[in-house]
Amino acid sequence: MSTPFPFTAVVGQDDLRLALLLNAVSPAVGGVLVRGEKGTAKSTAVRALSALLPEVAVVPGCRFSCDPAAADPACPDGPHEAATGAQRPARMVELPVGASEDRLVGALDIERALAEGVKAFEPGLLADAHRGILYVDEVNLLHDHLVDLLLDAAAMGASYVEREGVSVRHAARFLLVGTMNPEEGELRPQLLDRFGLTVEVAASREPDQRVEVVRRRLAYDDDPAGFAARWADEEAAVRARIVAARALLPSVRLGDGALRQIAATCAAFEVDGMRADIVMARTATALAAWAGRSEVIAEDVRQAALLALPHRRRRNPFDAPGLDEDRLDETLEEFGGPDEDSSGEGPSDDDPDPDPDGPGGGGQPPQDGPDDGSPAGDVPAQGEPSQDGKAPAGQSGERSPVRAGEPFRTKALSVPGLGEGAAGRRSRARTEHGRTIGSRRPRGALTKLHLAATVLAAAPHQRARGRSGRGLVVRRDDLRQATREGREGNLVLFVVDASGSMAARQRMGAVKGAVLSLLLDAYQRRDKVGLVTFRGSAAEVALPPTSSVDAAAARLESLPTGGRTPLAAGLLKAHEVLRVERLRDPARRALVVVVTDGRATGGPEPVALAGRAARLFAAGQVASVVVDCESGPVRLGLAGRLAGELGGTAVTLDELRADSIAGLVRDVQGAKGAQGTMRRAA
Repeated sequence: MSTPFPFTAVVGQDDLRLALLLNAVSPAVGGVLVRGEKGTAKSTAVRALSALLPEVAVVPGCRFSCDPAAADPACPDGPHEAATGAQRPARMVELPVGASEDRLVGALDIERALAEGVKAFEPGLLADAHRGILYVDEVNLLHDHLVDLLLDAAAMGASYVEREGVSVRHAARFLLVGTMNPEEGELRPQLLDRFGLTVEVAASREPDQRVEVVRRRLAYDDDPAGFAARWADEEAAVRARIVAARALLPSVRLGDGALRQIAATCAAFEVDGMRADIVMARTATALAAWAGRSEVIAEDVRQAALLALPHRRRRNPFDAPGLDEDRLDETLEEFGGPDEDSSGEGPSDDDPDPDPDGPGGGGQPPQDGPDDGSPAGDVPAQGEPSQDGKAPAGQSGERSPVRAGEPFRTKALSVPGLGEGAAGRRSRARTEHGRTIGSRRPRGALTKLHLAATVLAAAPHQRARGRSGRGLVVRRDDLRQATREGREGNLVLFVVDASGSMAARQRMGAVKGAVLSLLLDAYQRRDKVGLVTFRGSAAEVALPPTSSVDAAAARLESLPTGGRTPLAAGLLKAHEVLRVERLRDPARRALVVVVTDGRATGGPEPVALAGRAARLFAAGQVASVVVDCESGPVRLGLAGRLAGELGGTAVTLDELRADSIAGLVRDVQGAKGAQGTMRRAA
């Protein structure tokens, strides 16, 4: 077994270490979600924590780690007789992003259940993690249904497995830790709320601290055991402090004054529901126990707010998590209770105080991003001629980015046919979850039994198999897997015209607002997104396909406009992006959204060249829609013509709204050689 990097040897990252230690003291806090850029010791710190947890007493031979002092009466391996428990280290179980549902919650042997009436259950990772740590690296990339199962088990302290009327329940109480890089996509707000604490981590910009990180890492890589031995005393001290804090925790008093501050803080920051209040109360109590105090004080409440509230402040997917510390201090001061610590300002000099550079440091909430730019006048791009072919006189050329208009709820766009891509909420697909539409012979392990089809397959052979009793004689060949239809996520590739013909300020704001609305829709439907822009004389991939719609929204806000309209270049660039992405993820189907007024200028025969580029999409049966941005009393209908050549359809900005009179739902048609339409549904 490899030697883990010592927890106390992690340089900096005070908030991360403190949040992990508070959950080690009180698992009821609800776990930690660690957000941060790559290479910031997220995984290292989490894996190191397991070595600090006290050993657990378990019933010998129990696969579900029952406590001999309080065995689970419903344990599948029970009932357990009174016996001396065996000690073992607390486990840290890692959940791979690509794990199946059965690997997470466990699997029932359906064949034995049908033929013998025996609940043969193979435990999953939730059972392995009971009374330990369950770690999910890149939790934002985990399939939604697995995240739901995981968080439900964490909230209830138990896991339920049900297959065709056969069910098994076992205890599943664990410290849940997830890490993620926001650049690769966000968790849904309702899932963010299920994590007790969230911390933001970033690499230090201090040269001395970076030097120390490299020095320690190289020393560990050269001699892991020797490096760990040099930190053994510090590790033992923290381990003893965790044990002491756990023992003190039940006697920590959370007074009415602290409770008022917690409630007032959650109300002041307008967090939804009551989970934030409960998490703050548990966190403040754990902070007091960690500091060796038997009373929660105002500083504990403040620190708890910095850890428990930032991720609950998001009102839409594009909001950055954060907390206004000045407002927090004002609220705590206003609602300070009479029964708080006598100083009323935090720990006394006699309180045990951890090293300021150690895991007891204060929280650092993330800062808001920069302003998204200011408006500028309507001018072509620098170095580009105007639409009449003349160079602009006395003008710098390129327009500054225009702020996007207010987003709105869009019509549901979907790819036709039945796909087999990653689970999502956009287009019809064969999935593991959804309504049952048929059955087939299982390929590999049986996961979803089609009971009726299995019985029909076994029934003709009962006499030949010598059936004599009431039980059905079932063989492996009789089992049938249920085929289900659900929804998949798609790749939504935006191809945005940023040329001078789109550069009217009010118009470009409306266009950006429409694309932002479609991005919000893509976020809710669990799509990947990409962004191609074209202007001047070329096209560029502003954002390669990614799960981070936040990144796409940021690129959209900073998009400058001006110059000619190289429509063909934009379409060819999009076609190349799809070709490469199809090699990486062949099961994920694409929906191309072209945002343009349909004009094509620059170069020889720009209109004909754009038409030939568009017909590549029609030939490949790529689903597409053109958002027609043409405005004014005189309309040329160029966007509609482009849609016909793409094999898709065109909608105006007004028709894109879900509440428009033009229709409620349109399905994109991408059939080869035929003009697609978007089906309307009432």
